[in-house]
Amino acid sequence: MNKSYEVEYCNLDLRFERRHLQQLIRDLIQDGYSLYWSENDSIFIISVRTGRKLTKLRFERLGQGYKLVGDYVIKDAKLAEWLEKLIGDLRGHAVVKRFKDRQILIENILFGEVIRQVEISGLEHKVLYQKDPVPSAAKMSVMYQSRLSEQRTEQLLVEMDEELDKLNAALKEQNSEEAEAVKQKLEHIRRNLMELEWK
Repeated sequence: MNKSYEVEYCNLDLRFERRHLQQLIRDLIQDGYSLYWSENDSIFIISVRTGRKLTKLRFERLGQGYKLVGDYVIKDAKLAEWLEKLIGDLRGHAVVKRFKDRQILIENILFGEVIRQVEISGLEHKVLYQKDPVPSAAKMSVMYQSRLSEQRTEQLLVEMDEELDKLNAALKEQNSEEAEAVKQKLEHIRRNLMELEWK
């Protein structure tokens, strides 16, 4: 990416688990960024210093996970590459606008894939790429629900592993009351997994 680029990220929809946020912080520190983070009940903020500029990445709490919210103007080439890798890896959605000289390149990204690329130069407006066919609103809704189901299944499997560890510990300690409570939770998780399979 050219260092003279200014990149704006709009309409971001990136979903994270807490472990992803912890990994992001580690990766950014390893890449040499100076940063700090803070959180409360509703939001997690990672503040990244790039030169004289401070970029605050805001992650809104969403159930057990987080969603990156807001629009961001990034002038640091490495941080822009990092954000684009995230969009691809997490199969996220975004509108990316690249500003260079008097040109603007706009990319529409859906599920981590560029579906439309438009170049604006002065009054000229040229479609460089468009994936055919563009999904209908109904199809996009189905795809989105499918993605949410996949994420929920992963989350339930993690919860199941945690509860199985608790059950193992309760059985070793011969704590029948705790073991029974964990078995009920496991049954609830099993029902949820079955419901997701039928969706």
